[in-house]
Parts: sequence; structure tokens; C-alpha cells
Amino acid sequence: MGRIICAGLGPGDPDLMSRKADRAIRGAGHVAYFRKAGRPGQARRIVEGMLRPEAVELAMEYPVTTELPFDSPDYIAALSAFYDDWAERLATLAETQEIVVLCEGDPFLYGSFMHLYTRLQGRAEIEVIPGIPGMVGCWNVTGQPVTWGDDVLSVLMGTLPEEDLVRHASAADALVIMKTGRNLPKVRRALARAGRLEAAWLVERGTMPGERIARLAEVDGADCPYFAIVIVHGHGRRPEMVE
Repeated sequence: MGRIICAGLGPGDPDLMSRKADRAIRGAGHVAYFRKAGRPGQARRIVEGMLRPEAVELAMEYPVTTELPFDSPDYIAALSAFYDDWAERLATLAETQEIVVLCEGDPFLYGSFMHLYTRLQGRAEIEVIPGIPGMVGCWNVTGQPVTWGDDVLSVLMGTLPEEDLVRHASAADALVIMKTGRNLPKVRRALARAGRLEAAWLVERGTMPGERIARLAEVDGADCPYFAIVIVHGHGRRPEMVE
């Protein structure tokens, strides 16, 4: 019997990948990864030059990207069918082969692999190799701690309604906002309403080629990079914790 190994790739820089993930990827006979149709895929780019020449690549292409609202019934149905199909394919292949599935960041932190993981329970042996989350790489490149002392860190999705973003941004000491992209104008408005915009940073492609770090307040409203995270650093809730 084969098995399925999901390798967390970390934030983007191959040097930040774990040794265990590196070994699994370099020794893999079958490698699966998510990507948008017509694109090489971010996960595949990270492992460029690491795969065996004879490795069989399985590109799992998402059926939709931005054509449908993410919370619409059609979008949910299309994604569900996509994950059902690939869970079946991987389970069948795992009867005889070992497959390494690539996952950016950490597989269990908002990773697409989670949707396969739940569908594969009882159908295949699965191992998940942790990875450094993308947000960690992004706040690291800002050169300052994201939390101090008793700071509360909130991780938000840019897809949330604006009122929810305002509420969480007002209450938390430190913020990470993922899934920005076309949601960035809404995120800017929410942070401005919460009085946090001037302290916010936009980190695009953190630890990767083309990395950019900018004050969110200075970024053009039409500039909505896909691989970007918004960060608001905490400053410590107890005065004695701040040097």
C-alpha cells in the first residue's frame, strides 16, 4: 500500500522549508499540487529544481477563481466536486503508490489540502509535514515583532464583511489579514474606520522573489496583489513588558 504525504512548503523561500519536507519532495515519484488553470502554480514554483526527472506531476487545477462570489452556491458546489474528484483520484493512486502533495505555508492553517484530508480519512494512509505559515514569513520581513507581552493576535480573512473586519480590528492588539487581493479596498476602509490604517503594512510575496513591503496607507487603492498579507503589529498591553 502507498500513502499520501502532504508537505508544508513554508512561506515561499525554499531555504525555509523543513528538512523533512525537503527529503519527501526530492524522493517523490508522484507529486500533486494545486494551481489555477493556465498557471504554473505557486507551490510548484517553490520546488523548482527539487523534483526527480522521472517524477509524475499531478496538477490539481481549480475549476473557478474569481468568476463567482466565494460564498455563492455555485462556487461552493464547484469546489466541492473538485475536491471530491481529486480525493478519489489520490485514494486510488495511493493503493499502489506514494504521493507527495505540495502545500504552501502550513497544510493545517487555511490550506487547501484540508479539504482533501477530510475526504481521505479511512481511505488512505496520510502523513502531514508541518510548514512555516506564510504570515510568519511576512511579519518576519517587516523587521519587527508582531506581538509583545499579552498582545492578542487576530487572523482575519479579507473576504469577511466590512463590519466584521472593523469589529475585529478595533478589538485586537495585532492583526494579520489574509486573502486580500480584490478585497484590499474593503480592508483599507475597515482599518481606517478602526483607526488602524496608519499602522498597517502590506507585504507582497514575503520571502519570495519580487518581495514588496509598503505602508498600506501609501498603496494605491487599485493595487490588489494576490500573494499579499496585511499586518498590524502589536505594541504590548502591559507597560512593563515594553522596553
